[in-house]
Amino acid sequence: MKLSARNQFKGVIVAIEEGSVNGIVRIDIGGGNIITSTISMGSIRELGLKVGGEAYAIVKATSVMVGVDD
Repeated sequence: MKLSARNQFKGVIVAIEEGSVNGIVRIDIGGGNIITSTISMGSIRELGLKVGGEAYAIVKATSVMVGVDD
């Protein structure tokens, strides 16, 4: 995965709160730090996000995106 965003934090998904349209994903990036992101339920499904799985928190300006390796 290559991105222009420089703030990329790999971690483990510790929680997913599912909503009707959006979900809240919490990623533990180590050192007691957890990054929280609100993304669409479609993206959660498409990325195959699961508690215990690895993912990246990608920060660009004020947005936090979530990515996974192919």
